[in-house]
Amino acid sequence: MTPNAIKRYARHLVLKEIGGPGQQALLAAKVAIVGAGGLGGPAGLYLAAAGVGHLSLIDDDKVATSNLQRQVQFVNTDVGMPKAIVMADTLKDLNPDISIKAHQERLTPSNATALLSGFDVILDGTDSFETRFLINKAALDLKTILVSGALGRFDGQVGVFGSEADMPCYQCLIPQKPPGAETCSEVGVVGALAGIVGSMMALETIKIITGAGDSLAGKLWIFDGLSAQSRTVGLPKDPECPACSPLT
Repeated sequence: MTPNAIKRYARHLVLKEIGGPGQQALLAAKVAIVGAGGLGGPAGLYLAAAGVGHLSLIDDDKVATSNLQRQVQFVNTDVGMPKAIVMADTLKDLNPDISIKAHQERLTPSNATALLSGFDVILDGTDSFETRFLINKAALDLKTILVSGALGRFDGQVGVFGSEADMPCYQCLIPQKPPGAETCSEVGVVGALAGIVGSMMALETIKIITGAGDSLAGKLWIFDGLSAQSRTVGLPKDPECPACSPLT
């Protein structure tokens, strides 16, 4: 580790749960972030700052004025620009020592495997159930850990899913698109909640990579912003899950 890196990651290096070996693991890690919006933004900022060595951003959207209320990785002059490209430049400015790739394209069944192969962790910061199911399937096929976050109004949640025999996948939680499912554009969302949930996704990713503490594997963290209360519940594997039960 270079002298500059030792200075940059000094607060990690003194943590017994991370230290030198954990920081080296972060520098060698590869993480894909699907969605460069309200969740992918804060998650990406903290993962870049933490020194995750290889980040891939996947998003085909462009910055809109309505994004600025919660997507703090963007500023007013970014409106109309591709989210993945702008965010990649921001992360490079934050930490020029890491590798960042921007994919300005929508994740589809035809490109999901290619875009998500070779990563240690996949982060799902999207707001479409169809895309969430696609990411979950790719994570299962590639045997890659999936960190998934969601938010709406004043509520948020984070879960960690996997392909191991005793771990649930995302569709063990939500087998199919709920009838009448609404998006944040329809029900609203308080901006600061995106920072809380996205930061929690980054924290779980850092824990997974470094082996620090207990991850949310097989659990779901639920946060109620109006009451400032959170709880963690166990999430059993569904033996009839449409996604992972055929694999067991």
